[in-house]
Amino acid sequence: MNYKSTILTQMKLTDLLVQAYLGDLTESEFLKRPGGKANHCAWQLGHLISSEAQMMEYVKPGVSPKLPDGFSEKHSKDSSSLNDASAFLKKEEYLKYFAAQREATRSILEGLTDDDLKREAPDYLRALTPTVGEMMVLIASHPLMHAGQWVVLRRELGKPVQI
Repeated sequence: MNYKSTILTQMKLTDLLVQAYLGDLTESEFLKRPGGKANHCAWQLGHLISSEAQMMEYVKPGVSPKLPDGFSEKHSKDSSSLNDASAFLKKEEYLKYFAAQREATRSILEGLTDDDLKREAPDYLRALTPTVGEMMVLIASHPLMHAGQWVVLRRELGKPVQI
């Protein structure tokens, strides 16, 4: 197993977790804030999609799927307090965009050379992930940073334990 295949495996396992934790939520549950104050799943998944698209645009411009106008703004830190359901997409739309972005990311990663992976990451990420390769590890595992909130929500809702 090489560096790229390890990242691809991490993406696959992370994507299974996303489906396991979010797949059975209703639309209203998808907009419920875990613990009453954390960001709801619609905002979190939109944030994951938007940030991944932004990072992939740095690596290979124009390959990520086109997002609806204003998508990134609706999922920025400034909009994280929004609770109006009409400001967000339906759960299935988020899952569709997430899957499409992940597929684009996998395709980009598979085409990168070792030299590409050694390139510097964007300035805003360099302190955390100095290289594109390290940024790809971040992308693969970024949903895991939000999974704890999803587990809290599932427990609050009385949903079955998934993993």
